[in-house]
Amino acid sequence: MKKSLYTRLWAIFYVILVFLPLVLLIIFPRPRSREFLRDFSVALGFITMSLLGLQTIPTSRLKFITRHFPMEKLYTIHHKMSIATLILSVIHPVLLIINNPETLLLLNFTTAPWRARAALISVLAMLILIVTSVWREDIKMRYDVWRWLHDAMTLLAVGFAFFHMFRINYFLSLTYQRVIWLVLAAIWLAVIVYIRVARPIIMVKHPYVVDHVEKEFGDSWSLFVRPDGHPGFKFQAGQFAWITVESPFIFRENPFSFSSSSDRDDGLMSFTIKELGDFTSSIKDLKPGDRIYVDGPYGTFSLDEHQSNRLVLIAGGIGSAPVLSILRTMRDRDHCIPVMFFYGSPSWDKVIFRDELAELEKEMDCLKVIHVLEHTTEDWKGESGYITADILARHLPADYKQWEYLFFLCGPTPMIEAVEGALHSLDVGSKKIFSEKYEMA
Repeated sequence: MKKSLYTRLWAIFYVILVFLPLVLLIIFPRPRSREFLRDFSVALGFITMSLLGLQTIPTSRLKFITRHFPMEKLYTIHHKMSIATLILSVIHPVLLIINNPETLLLLNFTTAPWRARAALISVLAMLILIVTSVWREDIKMRYDVWRWLHDAMTLLAVGFAFFHMFRINYFLSLTYQRVIWLVLAAIWLAVIVYIRVARPIIMVKHPYVVDHVEKEFGDSWSLFVRPDGHPGFKFQAGQFAWITVESPFIFRENPFSFSSSSDRDDGLMSFTIKELGDFTSSIKDLKPGDRIYVDGPYGTFSLDEHQSNRLVLIAGGIGSAPVLSILRTMRDRDHCIPVMFFYGSPSWDKVIFRDELAELEKEMDCLKVIHVLEHTTEDWKGESGYITADILARHLPADYKQWEYLFFLCGPTPMIEAVEGALHSLDVGSKKIFSEKYEMA
């Protein structure tokens, strides 16, 4: 079965889970109808509850889902659906108030019955979820603190929403509705248990150790690790994994792309990491034998996922790590198709892998590297500034539209968006562009 079909089937299954309680309510016997706005509000409430619980799935990193959907898209879906859920949770009581203004009294927390208080607490928890997620960096909240808060608010929102629904007990007085909601709750709980309990246990039982750390240009370090007491896992060139040097139960983890060839036969995997924060700045201090935990592989930004007879790789800064994995794998396989690599860097002394790229260009007749430097010296004869449509047009073959070129982009979100716009201006269709952005959570 083709991957695109799997993707559609999973999307359809997700939509079915969202609307299933409402569809069953329409099909099967139900209590007598009430005012339109009141029943419409309840319908929105059912959809809100389904969305709220199913929000655990896109970011759960379940392998049978991530192999079909890019992680960046899953996180984008999660973010958008979270905002939609909050909006629907507000519309639900607004419609009830429009239908019957006396419903306003239920917003008084001190006098309202607990079924109404539970709804207020659930909406407040959702609001905290959204605010702390959207503005986490602005309020300088540590990732691990945010993650624990995120889990706590999720449990509060879902738990009190369930309490609200079952205490209202109008449509949920129907046996089949109680059964379907309990089944859905069991699915959500199973996902949470896997994320917070089962997966950390698996990681603890399958640790990795540091083999060595190598200094790279551009304030970056290559971390080489090997499995400790187990065979490890296979990855595809261009994929990434989450790494933590602490207990997997603490959830202080960070995603990094593999930079090594996927076809190495010595059991080593490498991640090239730029010093950008507290954790990344500590990579150079790791010693051989230090234990770490690796959760992967993830990502569809992969050489093996797409068939093409021409490749254009575009990266900025540390976004070159997955590109090097792709190039190293192609070299090890002796599989050389025409490849162009546009590489944007701040300056020549910040070009990560610059020496190896020069060697790869000599070894692989099919490879052409175009460096684009933001800051240049007087003797620089290459491209300068940013990777633009003009720079791309200068180096792409005149017949690039006629060949099956695929474009792989990796780097910070602003760069990706700018280069995607440049490619569109050159009549490159969206189906030929594959991108991986840094931001995930």
